[in-house]
Amino acid sequence: MPLQGTRLEVNLAALEHNFHYLKSKLQSGVKFMAVVKANAYGHGAVTIAQRLQELNVDYFAVAYVSEAVELRDNGIHKPILVLHPQTFMLDTCIERCIEPVIYSVEMLDAFITAAQARQQKSYPIHLEFNTGLNRIGIDLKDIDEVISKVTSNSSVKVRGLQSHLAASEDLNEDDFTKSQIKLFEIINDQLENALPYSFLKHESNTSGILNYQSAHFSMVRSGIGLYGYGNDKKFDADLIPIAALKSVISQTRWIEAGESVSYNRKFIAQERTRYAVIALGHGDGINRIYGYGKAHVSINGKLAPTLGIICMDMFMVDITNIDCHAGDEVIIFSKQLTARDMAEKAGTISYEILTGIQKRVPRAYIK
Repeated sequence: MPLQGTRLEVNLAALEHNFHYLKSKLQSGVKFMAVVKANAYGHGAVTIAQRLQELNVDYFAVAYVSEAVELRDNGIHKPILVLHPQTFMLDTCIERCIEPVIYSVEMLDAFITAAQARQQKSYPIHLEFNTGLNRIGIDLKDIDEVISKVTSNSSVKVRGLQSHLAASEDLNEDDFTKSQIKLFEIINDQLENALPYSFLKHESNTSGILNYQSAHFSMVRSGIGLYGYGNDKKFDADLIPIAALKSVISQTRWIEAGESVSYNRKFIAQERTRYAVIALGHGDGINRIYGYGKAHVSINGKLAPTLGIICMDMFMVDITNIDCHAGDEVIIFSKQLTARDMAEKAGTISYEILTGIQKRVPRAYIK
């Protein structure tokens, strides 16, 4: 029976399309890592990963070990990279055959200790070097120490070298991005000269895939592109947003001029106004920033702006000029009315909307 009421509809055919489109941008032999952290950007990590595994993706990436464990518990056998492992989860990482990103000398020491304690040999790790994002990462000045520790310990083996582009979606920052790519190549050369084996190299995110072929190296990482967004509207014709957030009208009401809607009387009607109450709120991921008319929903093909403050479990929209009734469907975002459109009106980004959709919103998968 199809889900009714509030739900996030996820189109797995669109996911497949996006995967093949992004793969088409790669040279033969370049591996593809699917980023499914934060519940696959809000779309449901297990189902998304299962479908991508069926499509023979090469790798998965998550932020934390607990996310990787959930995938392992649900039949994901492909390699999983943990982008931001914590020291207290390293034993679990090893137990579940999860590959950690080593982003500091201290983390390298901690993982070597954990691997030795569990009598591991050549356990695969990925070294992350900071090339300009200035988030996490090993600094170039520490490369000799890292090489020494890796080559003198048989418990670990470098499976990958990685970094992260800071502004690959902004071609005004082309010089900076190219400087990051150059520094990554310098680090790679030093590691290749020091290690007696080959390893994967990956620096590109979705925008790197689309804008910087020179940064594809031997593997790329894609998150937002898989879900239908390319960080630039020029890619909208090629990528399909895979999710549609839908709800229903719970009630319609009229107020007279001078009356208010929602908390703190932040909306006061200037004239007689009809509004609808939608069964969705900031407890579901529709943040309060979308109040005060900063977002529009689609009802029977017409746009209705938000009124007043978004409540925890519901929000109100102006339907004075829309023919609609309780029980009618409401589209918050979709392929046509995209999460990017919604985000830009509120001064944020599509990532924040998608990852913010809470688990109490049921996911309905369209195959």
